[in-house]
Amino acid sequence: MTIEPIQEKLANSVDSLGLQFIQRHIFICAEATKPECCDRAASIEVWNYLKRRLRELNLDQATSDRPSCIFRTKANCLRVCHSGPILVVYPDGTWYHSVTKEVVDRILTEHIIGNQPVQDYLFLTHPLPPVNN
Repeated sequence: MTIEPIQEKLANSVDSLGLQFIQRHIFICAEATKPECCDRAASIEVWNYLKRRLRELNLDQATSDRPSCIFRTKANCLRVCHSGPILVVYPDGTWYHSVTKEVVDRILTEHIIGNQPVQDYLFLTHPLPPVNN
């Protein structure tokens, strides 16, 4: 495969996913190969709920009145291995523990929409520092 078709396919992915419009990126540990911090089935349920709620709230795609979107990624493990599922929001660097469907709703409404982290489940805030070359 030559570079041009690869670049074209990647450009199509960027456009279809709206990667250029990402404002925040949510990672959640779910469906771990060797679950240690939470029940595997429960983590999958929370992951599916997060995807559905982002769609229902129209946060997963940029719109004409909100030119940004929220991206989400399921991680096998975020290496905290305690009080999971664990969810982290970037670029804020806000880490949450014990994430359930109810906690997802609070994170989306209070933190993502309202810009106020959910203190009841927050255990660390550490935005990534700038890279110094």
